[in-house]
Amino acid sequence: MINFLHTFTPTAVLVAWGPVTIYWYGLLMAVAMLAAIITASRLGRWYHLKAEVIMDLSFWLIVSGVIGARLYYIGLEWDYFSGNLGDMVKIWQGGLAIHGGIIVGLLVLWLFARFRKINFWLLAAAVVPALALGQAIGRWGNYFNQELFGLPTGAPWGIPIAAINRPAAYLQNNFFHPTFLYESIGTLLLFGFLVLAHYLAVKENKNLTLNQRAITFAYLIFYSVLRFVLEEFRVDATPMVGPWRWPQVVSAVLALASLAILIYSAFQQKKKSKTPFI
Repeated sequence: MINFLHTFTPTAVLVAWGPVTIYWYGLLMAVAMLAAIITASRLGRWYHLKAEVIMDLSFWLIVSGVIGARLYYIGLEWDYFSGNLGDMVKIWQGGLAIHGGIIVGLLVLWLFARFRKINFWLLAAAVVPALALGQAIGRWGNYFNQELFGLPTGAPWGIPIAAINRPAAYLQNNFFHPTFLYESIGTLLLFGFLVLAHYLAVKENKNLTLNQRAITFAYLIFYSVLRFVLEEFRVDATPMVGPWRWPQVVSAVLALASLAILIYSAFQQKKKSKTPFI
């Protein structure tokens, strides 16, 4: 696997047949969405959520998530898109920022829960493992697009990047950190952890709402920490806030806010019930 990544140079196009072009990025995003829907549906059964609820929620989350992720990315890259307005809709070429999808997705999830009169934390807890798995799969689309790679490296798992895709400062370098792979592995591990947390919560059948809240915030905290660290390796252009890259600032805010709310919720629950927090 490591040798393959080190010697294989990917291309963005999977199949080009006449006027029809299928991109690796689009295919992998479709697979990621399908895997996420299946995961959320299976987890929903543990809490007796009807399949149609998960399917309806999945539709709205996918649509709003893609729109939010694209708009967020366009905002970060406005210098380019302001002069290339037609490229705004070309999501098959890449350009979905997960933070935008998370923010808009949480808003839509809250509205859906209110409209359907379903516990928000139950829905959120069922969604976040699915999101983590989708990210683990979808990040491979960045590999085939040769984007979002890291600093130059001489490690045997470094990936080759075509000169046209390298920043000017690294034109003399050939191999770079596969940050897509680091994030894919990290989110896959996070997926496994969150599913295990669901299993234990259902098995214990205590403090389910608190545990569902904890699962939701666990995703936000651990993914934010992972993203904050990986941003230290990435070389793609992004707005800066002092010495920090913009995604690091957003990740830090999400992680700290989630941790604070989680601790406060656990403290309040403990005061009310004197039940140990799980």
